[in-house]
Amino acid sequence: MLFNPRTYDPAQFDEPTRRLLRATVDWFESRGKKALIDTYVDRTWYSDFLEFAAREGLFAEFLTPSAADPEKRWDTARIAELNEILGFYGLGYWYTWQVTILGLGPVWQSENEAVRARAARLLTEGHVMAFGLSERSHGADIYSTDMILTPDGEGGFTATGSKYYIGNGNVAGLVSVFGRRSDVEGPEGYVFFAADSRHEAYHLVKNVVNAQMYVSEFRLEEYPVRAEDVLHTGKAAFDAALNTVNVGKFNLCTASVGICEHAMYEAVTHAHNRVLYGKRVTEFPHVRRELTDAYARLVAMKLFADRAVDYFRTASPEDRRYLLFNPMTKMKVTTEGEKVIDLMWDVIAAKGFEADTYFDKAAKDIRGLPKLEGTVHVNLALILKFMANYLFAPADYAPVPRRLDAADDEFLFRQGPARGLGAIRFHDWRTAYDAHAHVPNVARFREQADGFCELLLKNAPSEAQQADLDFLLEIGQLFALIVYGQLVLEQAAETALDADVLDQVFDALVRDFSAHATELHGKSSTTEAQAAWALAHVRRPVADAERAARVWERVEALSGAYEMQP
Repeated sequence: MLFNPRTYDPAQFDEPTRRLLRATVDWFESRGKKALIDTYVDRTWYSDFLEFAAREGLFAEFLTPSAADPEKRWDTARIAELNEILGFYGLGYWYTWQVTILGLGPVWQSENEAVRARAARLLTEGHVMAFGLSERSHGADIYSTDMILTPDGEGGFTATGSKYYIGNGNVAGLVSVFGRRSDVEGPEGYVFFAADSRHEAYHLVKNVVNAQMYVSEFRLEEYPVRAEDVLHTGKAAFDAALNTVNVGKFNLCTASVGICEHAMYEAVTHAHNRVLYGKRVTEFPHVRRELTDAYARLVAMKLFADRAVDYFRTASPEDRRYLLFNPMTKMKVTTEGEKVIDLMWDVIAAKGFEADTYFDKAAKDIRGLPKLEGTVHVNLALILKFMANYLFAPADYAPVPRRLDAADDEFLFRQGPARGLGAIRFHDWRTAYDAHAHVPNVARFREQADGFCELLLKNAPSEAQQADLDFLLEIGQLFALIVYGQLVLEQAAETALDADVLDQVFDALVRDFSAHATELHGKSSTTEAQAAWALAHVRRPVADAERAARVWERVEALSGAYEMQP
């Protein structure tokens, strides 16, 4: 289940993809662990990685859609694979790739052929891109921007204003910048335009983080924006911002998976080979429980993320289910990554602080992923928009197959207006649960899920409770678990996942549902009826010592299975 550079064979992809993925792994492995750690500690800009990527044509091959170059494609499956690999070796390497994806979003959605051609050429030359959306005063609130474009009287503009927390802003060959016209009020005044960080009117202020990656603050001072630099205007610019997030922020989940995988090899190997009080650390029951739980949660993260890829790749104007699974990956998979690291850290304790480990870096970096895009709360609030139709109004869809084919995911750049989320329909979530009803903890979790539907039908949040975000977010957590479980089950079926591992995964989900039900019980605005429901749906997982022992054998086998080259 876990990525292992020693045995990695991406046979599911075509030959050019396999070559580039293996070349990436080989570059990191030949570079070695000491270089990886030293450059992280010294906060060294990763120019050597960017030189490798440019030499191999990595970003150009993976991030150029067929519409811009018929020899290339935008393939979410292989993009997700590279996310995981880069996360495995370090968040900084993933980050420069990730923000390049974001910077390209408004470009590939634009009808401006000149800028599209420029972006394709820059990628071929080895440049990275940036996404100039957020600002120091407004964050990523795209309703408010202080980047002002003033008409120059010749069909163009001059742009003045600052952007903050912009990855790659120090070197980007193309920066997609969001602003508003000085002479047009409201949404019609929005503009997305292409800027160049090398221009004399582009002023790099500083790196705003204390890290290896460069997350910039930059300022434009009367930057000349020609008509041919404009990517989108009016509401289309607003839509391009949100649709870029749909394409790019999905990558957070697979980066989180990669970070956790590398950390798990280190943690299990350390614990299994450390002797305390005459025993291996892994002989203590609480250690086995924590490491088994971490493994099961990591498997679930990977299953959900992989299955979500299929929905992105089969999306269309008639099938927008991916818009629920996107905030799920940003919120749920990444927060599970934090839990995985914490469980392992409880086992390895002080070892997790040591500078010569990968784990020390993982423990810091894993915290950033749930917080990078709007925070968990924003994504939970977004997820709630889908709840009624998802639970109570299923629609008929053709089954979504595994999508590992070498196809261009061109719909992602013609998503259309970013509205109507509450009208999106889903297939019946119960189908996946019914297919696995024989798995004891799936059946137990299904009881909780059915109970949640009963709560909404009989004791739905009142108007006042719907205005109480603290209360509503707990409802969102319960709902998210049902969605999470559905895609885990679908991918388990696609991959013939071992039933023991699946049962262990749902052992964790049963406990998580019970924990959130308990939280709901304690909210000050929860009614007596809702509180009674909450306590009635606290469940213990179905215990099976033999199953747990078999899953533990899988965890134990990770000891010594991988260690990065010195």
